[in-house]
Amino acid sequence: MTIKNITVLGSGIMGHGIAQISAMSGYNVVLRDIEQHFLDKAMGKIKWSLDKLVSKEKISQNQANDIYSRIKPVVDLKEAVKECDLVVEAVPEIMDLKKKVYSELDSVADENVVFASNTSTLPITEIANTLSRPEKFIGIHFFNPPLLMKLVEVIPGQKTSQDIVKLTMDYVESIKKIPVVCRKDVPGFIVNRLFIPLVHEACYVMERQGIKMTEIDSAVKFNLGFPMGIFELADFTGMDVIHKATVEMHLRDKKVIRPHPTIEKLYNEKKLGQKTGEGFYKYSDDKYERIPLSEELAEKCDPKQILANILNNAAWLVTHEASDILEIEKAANLGLGLKKPLFETAKEYGMSEIVKELEQLAQKHGQFYEPDPLLVAMQ
Repeated sequence: MTIKNITVLGSGIMGHGIAQISAMSGYNVVLRDIEQHFLDKAMGKIKWSLDKLVSKEKISQNQANDIYSRIKPVVDLKEAVKECDLVVEAVPEIMDLKKKVYSELDSVADENVVFASNTSTLPITEIANTLSRPEKFIGIHFFNPPLLMKLVEVIPGQKTSQDIVKLTMDYVESIKKIPVVCRKDVPGFIVNRLFIPLVHEACYVMERQGIKMTEIDSAVKFNLGFPMGIFELADFTGMDVIHKATVEMHLRDKKVIRPHPTIEKLYNEKKLGQKTGEGFYKYSDDKYERIPLSEELAEKCDPKQILANILNNAAWLVTHEASDILEIEKAANLGLGLKKPLFETAKEYGMSEIVKELEQLAQKHGQFYEPDPLLVAMQ
């Protein structure tokens, strides 16, 4: 099977971004949403983005026109999937909404059409089981913004056929992205399994060490090789996204995350990060603003507990055969911007020191911190 025609469901930030990168790689794209004014807004954003590429001389005006003409905005679902080979669904992360969309889609799409859900945390198998074709359903997690972020997580459900996994990987590579397969449908997949628990852990570290956010963020940036601090990254991502992922992941597996009340509090207070002007930090206006971090501030924080947390979740993915160290490092590099491999950083601190840290935390704060067998074996 080859893919020529793609239908993207949902024209929000992710949807119109996926439509644009697909059209830029030569696919014919139908962009579908429930109301025309959503589509008009999305097409306006695509045009703005293409104009920007022209002004930067990345593409010619003719190329921009061709790309734009390959994207057809459609409201009617039946019409939207008429000649479609692959549907990429990018509706909001609400399970009932996704299931409703798929029950409609299942009844109007040709039986050969492949369904791919752009989700960062929802269980793939659960959605697939509502369909008459679970073997043709797969998770495809693009990162925001799709135009710039190279990584795409590919997540087969329990019944997804190997042919569909290969087809999806080929599609991801054809749009000049780098696929990483999460071999099992586990909570958080790979990147969110590493990142979301880390935000909560940073809150615990702040309490336990009695230090400031900028000191933790400096240690994470300068000592652990992150592109920015954890709190800074959380504000950049958005507390709404983090809270939603936390709830979904914790619902599926209590061991993956130890929720800290600060996240829910910020979410309830609508302090969502940069998009609202305040999250963990306050921001002066809506343009992208960096937090002042330094190597001097980094000295005030011991980031071992943070490193131990992310390593324990990485090890869990390996132990449960959802991934391997090489793929996890690729995902952490491309999805989180880690400048240095995780397990390399662990060696610098000493794996036995990491395990000891986890054992001490488990004694004080419960079995959530018990070291994964892989880390114990790597001492």
